[in-house]
Amino acid sequence: MSRLGSYFIFLGTLFRNREKLRVYLGLILNECVSIGVGSIFIVALVNTFIGAVTCVQTAYNLTNPFVPKNIIALIVRDSTILELAPTLSCIVLAGKVGSNIAGELGTMRITEQIDALEVMGINSSSYLVLPKVIASILMFPLLVIMAAFLSILGGYIAGTLAGVISPEDYVSGLRFEYKPFGVTFALIKTVVFAFLISTISAYQGYNVRGGALEVGSASTSAVTNSCIAVVAADFILTQLLLT
Repeated sequence: MSRLGSYFIFLGTLFRNREKLRVYLGLILNECVSIGVGSIFIVALVNTFIGAVTCVQTAYNLTNPFVPKNIIALIVRDSTILELAPTLSCIVLAGKVGSNIAGELGTMRITEQIDALEVMGINSSSYLVLPKVIASILMFPLLVIMAAFLSILGGYIAGTLAGVISPEDYVSGLRFEYKPFGVTFALIKTVVFAFLISTISAYQGYNVRGGALEVGSASTSAVTNSCIAVVAADFILTQLLLT
């Protein structure tokens, strides 16, 4: 059986023989803290500087004196909302959250903790993986909203301090021809990315066989495969929703 087929079979096991809802609530809250709160710093730092760099580089390339300065803010806004905040943030989260999920489940597999759950009659994939998937779907959009805000703010701070754009022009550019669907599109992408990253990473870690070396390989594969899935899904969703 192909790895893609076994991946879809693994997804099906998440929804069989589930525990009671109250059992999952505590697990989901713990995962929300681990995935969401634990990722705030890296997501905030990366996106703030990305917004700053985008603003300065855009200003550097706009050499035509007939192009209004507020176009700089418009480019920062649209590139941030449509692409940089959701896609770049999720690639960063694939490295942090994805490797953590794969490493945690892989360690549980080689230390036979997953086998112990199965012996007790618990559906280990649903018990261990489903809370991580739900928490990712809940927390990734919140992180991306924060990322978009900080990226635009970073562009504002860098642009005004560097003198490439005035505060008035920046605010004017942010308001110019604003399309609200951009935010909806970014959140749709983020939910899809969250599902892909969490399930692919869980699949890699859950199916580890061997020892510590294999756990490390599974974490590497989880990040690599998640990033590939994110960029592929990004292209497909863009074709479906923006054309």
